[in-house]
Amino acid sequence: MLCLCCNACCFLFQREYECTFTYASQGGTNEQWLMSVGLSDDDRLFSCSVWRPQGKSYLFFTQFKAELKGTKIEYANAYSQTAAGGQSDVPLKPEEFNVGESTVTHNEGKFSAQLSKLTVIGQTRHDEL
Repeated sequence: MLCLCCNACCFLFQREYECTFTYASQGGTNEQWLMSVGLSDDDRLFSCSVWRPQGKSYLFFTQFKAELKGTKIEYANAYSQTAAGGQSDVPLKPEEFNVGESTVTHNEGKFSAQLSKLTVIGQTRHDEL
């Protein structure tokens, strides 16, 4: 697995699968964020998560996009707050983000600008022999 990060994006690779997270935001100086990818034991599912382990983010997100390459998205969810300090994950309203075949993006005009966690799971194109 290889991780490449910059101020507004992160890329993680595992074998032929790739997860890219890009965003634009304001505020939140020195926030710690984590990103991980994983492949199921049978190589059929590729997962990507980006989250703030301390719970709620103080960033004001103007946009975000997660993209999976080499898979087709089967599940995605976004949260305004992550479980920390006895708190539970707080999901965004479904109308705040869009899930496509390979991307998850904010929904312009409906996104509340709060994001603390994004989880995306894609089905690989792994075939049985």
